[in-house]
Amino acid sequence: MSLFNLSYNNLNELPDGQEAYIFGIFSDFGITKKFKEDHPKLSKKLDLAIENGEFEAKLNQVMVMYTPDCDTAKRYIAIGLGDSGKYTADYLRQASATAAKKCIDLKLSSFAIEFMGEDNLTIDDAQALAEGLVMGSYRFLNYKKQADDAFAGFQSVIATADADITNALGYGMSISGGVVLARDLGNHPSNVATPTYLADTAEAIAEKGGMKITIYEREDFEKLGFGGIGGVAQGSDVPPKFIIMEYMGGDSSAKTLGLVGKGLTFDSGGISIKPSAGMDEMKFDMLGGAAVLGIMSVVADIKPNLNIIAVVPSTENMNGGEAYKPGDILTAYNGKTIEILNTDAEGRLILADGLSYITDKYELDGVVDFATLTGAVVVALGHRYSGIMTNDQDFADQLLDVGEKTQDRVWQMPMDDEYAEDIKSTIADVKNTGAGRTAGTIAAGAFLREFVKEGTSWCHVDIAGSGWLKKGRPYLPDGPSGAGVRMIMELIRSWEK
Repeated sequence: MSLFNLSYNNLNELPDGQEAYIFGIFSDFGITKKFKEDHPKLSKKLDLAIENGEFEAKLNQVMVMYTPDCDTAKRYIAIGLGDSGKYTADYLRQASATAAKKCIDLKLSSFAIEFMGEDNLTIDDAQALAEGLVMGSYRFLNYKKQADDAFAGFQSVIATADADITNALGYGMSISGGVVLARDLGNHPSNVATPTYLADTAEAIAEKGGMKITIYEREDFEKLGFGGIGGVAQGSDVPPKFIIMEYMGGDSSAKTLGLVGKGLTFDSGGISIKPSAGMDEMKFDMLGGAAVLGIMSVVADIKPNLNIIAVVPSTENMNGGEAYKPGDILTAYNGKTIEILNTDAEGRLILADGLSYITDKYELDGVVDFATLTGAVVVALGHRYSGIMTNDQDFADQLLDVGEKTQDRVWQMPMDDEYAEDIKSTIADVKNTGAGRTAGTIAAGAFLREFVKEGTSWCHVDIAGSGWLKKGRPYLPDGPSGAGVRMIMELIRSWEK
């Protein structure tokens, strides 16, 4: 998906002849006095619709009106904003996404939209307007060669406001671009989005952002001690990659953030093969890596004043003749041995190398890993929150705060020391499964903790539920959601201050 041009115009300087003009109405305020003064005929139509109960201005309610005698726009689209007392930046994000979807339905290439609810928000909240427009208009049509819908998408959008919101719109567009990249990577089939494809994407991002990039190949794994990814990759002929990106945008006093993303581009389950039903969705098992690449693409664009190290171990998990087997013992980068009891618990194995490598080689103020790791987190939290586990409560609290602010939300799971008992092995240091079907998400977190260098603040974020959706919401589509990108970018912004 290509991004459209989004520009700012003062509310009183909007050019005539727009394809549509979009504005918001609060359910408890109704039409503003200013709107009535500017659009008396249209206001009468709206008043009739409200009086007859056809438009109640509930959040995300839509009504389209045509006014042939008006020069400003061919049509006016009213978006419900709900109760003004409950209005937030996320409600603006939702309302803008709802507007974008309606404009796609109407096949509009350009339109104007108000900074809806401007008096209830800050100038910086206009970022949510841009995010809603981009994320709400997302469509993945790369393989629709005979698409019924020939609509090419938006070309230009004008956002109107009393205050100059140019900077906030630009920042929102950059953030949304990272979300779009993460979604696109997830939507590509696994015969396209291979580990090599992820590595090529990382190289393009690194070149744009002036980053150092290192990519280790299969032949490097043994000498480097990458036994986790090396073992998982044995069953696939597709070349695995261990991707390292270094963005050094801060001075000597700046913080350094570490990011690790699971880049499992297809997961058959290996010898512990998955059921055939739904296996097509296993192309999504690289959404942790996609989130990290999406974040780094935004970093390349906005160039924050801090340092960021990103690691994406990437491979397929297949069951070829050389595939690793239940009962095998693998040795991770930090020297710990792992008894394999289930080859479908492979994500934690490649993350073991990623986490032990990044925390050994770099001095980090915190490291976050993202992975579609366990089905158990979907049972626990559904598709609205990511699960989070940590070895540092202060660090986790930061992610909880920025997740709430962006509505890219996380919910903390316990990880007391006794959970480590569930992953103890009788013949190796640890095993790659927990205690049967109980506390599966926490057991995976306890396993990963074994590969984080002592003294490094770490959070594990399981996006198996939030990363791809069966049923979308206003700015979250069916399929890959881009979970994690907006949350980490808000963390980065808070670390810059």
